[in-house]
Amino acid sequence: MTFAELLTQEQVERVHEASLEILENVGLLVRFEKARDLFARHGCKVDLETQIVKFPRAVVEKYRRMMPPTFTFYGRDPKFDRTIPKDSPVIVTGSSAPNVLDPVTGQERRGRSDDIARIAHLINELPGYDIFSVSILADDAPPDQFTVARLYPALKYCLKPVRITSKDLPDAHTILKLGSLIAGGDDAYRAHPFITHHYCPVVSPLTMDHLSTEAVMFFAEQGLPVYPTIVPNAGLTSPMSLAGTLAQGNAEFLAAAMLMQMSREGTPLIYATLPTVADMRSGAYASGGIECGMLHMAHAQMAHFYNVPSGGYVGLTNSKINDAQSGYETGMSTAAGVLAGMDMLNMGGLLEALKVFDFAKAVIDDEIALMLKRAKRGIEFSEENLALDIISKIGPGGSFIVEPHTIKRMKTAGLLTKLSDRDTRTQWEKKGALDTNARAMSRVREIIAQGSSAVFSPEVDARIRAEFNGLIAGNLEMPEGW
Repeated sequence: MTFAELLTQEQVERVHEASLEILENVGLLVRFEKARDLFARHGCKVDLETQIVKFPRAVVEKYRRMMPPTFTFYGRDPKFDRTIPKDSPVIVTGSSAPNVLDPVTGQERRGRSDDIARIAHLINELPGYDIFSVSILADDAPPDQFTVARLYPALKYCLKPVRITSKDLPDAHTILKLGSLIAGGDDAYRAHPFITHHYCPVVSPLTMDHLSTEAVMFFAEQGLPVYPTIVPNAGLTSPMSLAGTLAQGNAEFLAAAMLMQMSREGTPLIYATLPTVADMRSGAYASGGIECGMLHMAHAQMAHFYNVPSGGYVGLTNSKINDAQSGYETGMSTAAGVLAGMDMLNMGGLLEALKVFDFAKAVIDDEIALMLKRAKRGIEFSEENLALDIISKIGPGGSFIVEPHTIKRMKTAGLLTKLSDRDTRTQWEKKGALDTNARAMSRVREIIAQGSSAVFSPEVDARIRAEFNGLIAGNLEMPEGW
């Protein structure tokens, strides 16, 4: 497939050169001592007083060539394993929103672990999603179980790959313990690690933090799936130009990639980004802006230059409800991303610039995801599909509807949407004249009422509860009032 391009080949190479200049001459502030030591051992220049690390061009070129061309997400059920770019685009939910729109009242409130159980089941059943990145925080989590209280209901009701972020290294070990309990042992889990880890070790501009950097190094050393995301914000944490933000973001990705390859050569990763341009009228985080989609297209080109999978948070919206703004911001950027060859799209379920999860939007985004996958599939071009013999047979004024050629393709040539309304106005009115949001919420209720086939066995659940005293219930239940 030929991908859409915003940059010429000469411009791609210039961005790479510019990134090398940034890394060699400006460097990164690296706050984590172990990372500074790692860089120093592998040929980087470390100023112990300022904690600035500079990366010689030859070092960058050496280690960026070690980056593998594929990345695999593993599911609790192996039939949901996804490898990119082969299976692209893979669709991932947006993650870690603090709030949720209550499915009964429609009012914003803090997310809870029972919401995560419902969301996990929803994502497990919606065909457009490939990976569940735990969508919200759990306000009811015990203080010492912040991550486990999110991950437990997510894994309990979703057989697809699950993505999570830990707080610190002890928390990371707790996640591995949970994975081992579910898999039936540490060796079994490591043979098929169904939890993918995700961090932002580089904080724009050009700074490596402590906890996320430590976690990326740990999981890379362990040979477990992990990848970083780079998040420059033009005008605030990167230059107020798309080209400057691209060059800085690319340098930040290369620095994170070197951290991973120096920790363990050949560690799979994703060139993942969330680049934005600040709305300088207010400083607002404009993740729904078309520039976010454009920058994703450019970063995808850089990923193709490095021969690594690409992806990130795209198709976000600043809208507070499922209105036209939500639809066009999500639709335009994700379509641009797929056309540019993005392999992974974190796009599902969030409103208000990643702050609020909405059940209805998750269903709407599932339909958008299916449309994107249909577009990526492209036009199946063959002599049989050109159908010249059928055109000749039917001739002017005829009908193709009963032809075997039509019947064979009637469920595959066009996407048969479940949410989009294609009735006449009269039919639509007879069915209640529901808008898209109302139809989506009806679908949410239908799925949650079905119950789960993914739920842990009693034996697995008993093992988990014996290890984690006071763990939240994490049960899949209809919300009170439904």
